[in-house]
Amino acid sequence: MAKNKDIRINVTLECVNCIQNKYKRFPGISRYTTQKNRRNTPNRLELKKFCSHCSTHTVHKEIKK
Repeated sequence: MAKNKDIRINVTLECVNCIQNKYKRFPGISRYTTQKNRRNTPNRLELKKFCSHCSTHTVHKEIKK
């Protein structure tokens, strides 16, 4: 039987700089998908990932689906 509230959930990470930067190389927003443990990290996840639109490593924050 599947549980109603799974411990591991899928989250979407979005680049912070792409939202603020008007003069970027390519139009669009960099997004990654990953999993997190709901019990170990109850607050929003922040990871430093490579953004292909900004061409640098930037902070990516968890967004709501």
